[in-house]
Amino acid sequence: MRSHLFTICTVALVSSACGGEAPLEEGATAGEAVATREQAAYSGVNGTYCLESPYNCKLRESGGNRVETNDPADDLWGIMTGIAIRDGHGNILGTNTRTSAQFNHGQTRTFAGELHAFAVSTSNSSAGWLPISAIYGRTSFEQKVGHVSALGSGLAKLGCYAVRNWHDTTLEPKKVVYDSTSSNERAGDYLPLVRANGKRSANLAFNVPGFGLGGPAVDHWPAGTKFQRLDVPTDGGAPSIDIPLWVADSSGRYRVQSGTMKFIYGYVIAATTTKRNGWMAYDALEVSSGCP
Repeated sequence: MRSHLFTICTVALVSSACGGEAPLEEGATAGEAVATREQAAYSGVNGTYCLESPYNCKLRESGGNRVETNDPADDLWGIMTGIAIRDGHGNILGTNTRTSAQFNHGQTRTFAGELHAFAVSTSNSSAGWLPISAIYGRTSFEQKVGHVSALGSGLAKLGCYAVRNWHDTTLEPKKVVYDSTSSNERAGDYLPLVRANGKRSANLAFNVPGFGLGGPAVDHWPAGTKFQRLDVPTDGGAPSIDIPLWVADSSGRYRVQSGTMKFIYGYVIAATTTKRNGWMAYDALEVSSGCP
């Protein structure tokens, strides 16, 4: 496998893998730096643009992670209120009170006999599945949403884990992207936080954050859900990917490294029997047994 050029992230030399820009070598241009990163990417199992692992790939070859509306500057879709929000098992998390939502590309599943799409954020203060019939402009949405699923066939099983019913509050506000200016991009986005319904749940991601791939969630699981870890290949050799975490410096910019966060690959078998592969933060999990 190709050696990854952006594996090591330090405060002194921040690479593109950390979400920031690598310092240019003397005489180099920004274009050359971008070209170097493009050369580090390769086609993998889960996509055509992958970094660090053939399973750590962009959600789609071109375009962003969201399902776009007809307005290039707006990816919010109008939605009906009073509809059920569901987790990856099909359990109802609560009732939607919002009038719009963003949806991640390629994520559709059927619950209660109806096709649903995966909303990035809901009135449960979490991601969740919403019925496509409740999306205004449904026909346009169905033409745009596509379908993408992470794979895992042939990978050996490692340990069995479960989503924790607690989280480390000191990790939650740290950023997973160097010099982040977003209100998101937090380590907490990948932890089992308490949601509006009073219950904990955590995201399953298509790729690892901090590589400029977006770290988009593709499913959402309640505490106690079993996660079967798989022996995924990576450029570093370990069946996991570690990323640096960042806290604010004296000027309020997230440029001071404060620990790391490990991501592991595996799958969940939903109560609907659907297998969902992806990455989860090790800090969202605890050792368990009885994985299917």
